[in-house]
Order: sequence, then C-alpha cells, then structure tokens
Amino acid sequence: MNFTNDPTRLLLLAGLTLSYAMVCLAPYLRQRRKRQAARLARQQAGQAPAWLVAYASQTGNAEELARQTHATLALAGIAARLCELSELTAAELQGAERALFLVSTYGEGDAPDTGAAFAQRLLGGELPLGQLHYAVLALGDRAYSHYCGFGRALDRWLAGQGAQALFPRIEVDRSADAAIAQWRQQLSHLAGTSDAPDWGAPAFAGWRLAERRLLNPGSAGAPLYHLELEPQSGVLPDWQSGDLVQVAAPAEPERPREYSIASVPADGRVHLLVRLHRHPDGTAGLASGWLCLQAAPGEVLPLRLRPHRRFRLEDNATRPLILIGNGSGIAGLRGHLRARALAGQGRLWLLFGERNAAFDAHYADELDGWRADGLLERLDLVYSRDQPRRRYVQDRLLEQGEALRAWLAGGAALYVCGSLDGMAAGVDRALRQLLGGAALDALAAAGRYRRDVY
Repeated sequence: MNFTNDPTRLLLLAGLTLSYAMVCLAPYLRQRRKRQAARLARQQAGQAPAWLVAYASQTGNAEELARQTHATLALAGIAARLCELSELTAAELQGAERALFLVSTYGEGDAPDTGAAFAQRLLGGELPLGQLHYAVLALGDRAYSHYCGFGRALDRWLAGQGAQALFPRIEVDRSADAAIAQWRQQLSHLAGTSDAPDWGAPAFAGWRLAERRLLNPGSAGAPLYHLELEPQSGVLPDWQSGDLVQVAAPAEPERPREYSIASVPADGRVHLLVRLHRHPDGTAGLASGWLCLQAAPGEVLPLRLRPHRRFRLEDNATRPLILIGNGSGIAGLRGHLRARALAGQGRLWLLFGERNAAFDAHYADELDGWRADGLLERLDLVYSRDQPRRRYVQDRLLEQGEALRAWLAGGAALYVCGSLDGMAAGVDRALRQLLGGAALDALAAAGRYRRDVY
C-alpha cells in the first residue's frame, strides 16, 4: 500500500473516503428507515404477524424454499412476515409466536451473507425467547466437514434461549427431495392444509454438448474446460448474467452439480467452465469427469437453469462494477462482462487471479478486446506463481485502496466469484481492512457487495 505525506493528496484521500462512506451508507439507511416505518405501521394497526419466515441463503436455494413456505402459509390464511435473517431484530423475535428458519451454511460452518449480521448481533448472546415456537430447515453438503453447521448452531441457540421446537431440525443434503418433502409435510400439519403450492423444481431438459475445449493445457493446476450447450428443443430459455445451471450426472442423478453461467442468451448457448476434479486415488469426480472427459460432443445432457438473484446485476445494472475473482470464478464474471458489453455500458474494473500467465490466461483475447474498446476501464491480472513471492488478488486489492474508494464513492458495486478458501476470504479481509467492517456490511445490505463463492 502506498502512503504519502503530501497535504493535498491527504485531503483528497480524506474527501474520497468520506464521499464513498456516504454513498455506501445512504442506501442502507434509506432501506432501514423504510423497513422500520413499515413495521411500525403494522404494529400501530395491530397487524404485526405472529409468524415469521426467515432465510439465510448464499446461492438462492434457502430463499426459494422460504418463499414456497411463505406461500403455503398464505394459502392457509396465516399471515407471516418473509424476510432475510439479518433483517430480524431482537424485538421481532420476542414478539413472534412462531418462526420458521430456512438457512444454509457458508464456509467453515458460518452464516451466509444474508445471515451474517444476525449472527454478529444475536447469535451467542442472551435473549429470552420462552414464548417462541420454531423450526429449522438446515441446508448443507455432506462433502464439507461442517455439514449444516450454521443451521445446527442456530437451532442450539434458539433452544438455549428457551424457544420450543415445533419438530426436530430437518437437514437437507444438496437439496435432497426426501428432506424437503419432510419439511413440507410438517408445514402442512402446522398450517392445517394439504392443498400446498407445487414445490417441485423445474424438470431437467435435454441440452446437446455442442463444444468442449481445454483452456489451460500445461497448467500447474487441474484442467479447466470450456463447455457450450444448446437446448435439444431448439428453444433457448431466458436467463440473466449471474444465474446458475444444475447438471445431473448419470452416476449420481439425485445430486445435481451447480455451475455459473459464463454467457448471456444473446450468445445462443449456455457456456460453462468446469474444473476436472480428481480424487486422491486418481479417479475423476463423478460430475466433472463426466462433463470434461466422458460425455461425447453431440451427446444430450440433463440440465436446468436456476435464478441466482443474489448475484444478478439487478439494481446494479448501470452502476460501475468492480469484478473480483480467481480460477473458474471467471465464469460468473464473464457473464456480467458480456451482459454489459451487449448493453454498451462500460465503467468496469476486473481483478482476476490465476497461477501462470503462460497457461492460465483464460479468455485473454476477449479481455484484451474489451480493454481496447474501453469497456474494461481497468484490468488487473495477478498470476501467483510468476514471481518468487506468491501474490494474490487480495494483495493487489490492498495496493489499490485509493482507487477502490474512489470507485465506490462513484457508486460502484462489488462482485466476487471464485473459491471460498483463500481468494474470497482474503478479499473480504482486504475489503474490511480498506473500508471498515461497518461500511462493507452497509454495501452488502444495499446489494452492492455480492458474492458467488464455493
């Protein structure tokens, strides 16, 4: 990080810092005032719902299940408030009679972004909740050591505050249908209705593997393949940059894998980046091995699209964007870059990290073209192994603190895509060091700090 004793530069830096802080905090404060006003109006009208449906979701699964849960209650004539977990206050919890929590786990047993503020404010503290009856649906993946860690911690905390479980915690391994059906059955009993909305996910459709190519021959990292798929029906569905696909491998159809879409509908195909995973014994992963090695060009694969609302552009569609990622995370960022190129909207800054420039410069021609055209105003490529001391995206970010504050003061939004271990955690620490935790949390609450990490 560069420092200066020049009074003029120090004053300019201070002004930029103050400007960016006001820009970050103002939308968050407006949203909070609106929520508080709406809550007060309900309370004054005697309409504060006795039921709560709260979700904490990283990729959208828990949010979608929460919306379906809320719809079931509404069908039964039960008024309930649907909200992100981080919006819940201690007073609301103490005023509720029943609360349904649908939460995923992020990283090493932590709360996802939409539950982090709740965890910081309340989880682990004391809050008498003897009046509350609750239930927890915990989403997770048994492949991780802290399976359903946040859901389990939330359940323990609620019970420790005197809240009474309506039924035992239900844990969902990778969106397993049986566990979700169990939640739906319990919910129907609570709501007193069997006429619930259809909770079934869209059916898988056939997509033809039109193209596959290795992006990084000779790389020190695992092989990374670019795939292009076309709908067998010939009708291309709509999606937005930031969305995901689910692919069901023949060897494990009950556990579909999710991948970021690296294209936009105008491209005419769904583009994916798939890293070939190998187990310690050398065998390929069931899904990645099938997609990268076994499925033949022209073969039809079962695939379905899934909205990923927390990583879409939405209100940030015309803002300056700071896109940060590494490895296969370039997929989700490329989708946003292609969307903005199609719209003719620049003010983009990409910070991307990989191992070696000679082997891992994914989509280099595209990036160079966008930079030459002025779409990419800034391009920072960090190759960790191209110098004796390894350097990563978060290191470059720390060096660019002054520029980062200036972009945020100009209204920019931050999008992070890539690996949780190392990159995403390191970027988050760097941002908190540069901006302060409160300012970064305000950006997240305003939808200007979004992550798609795995």
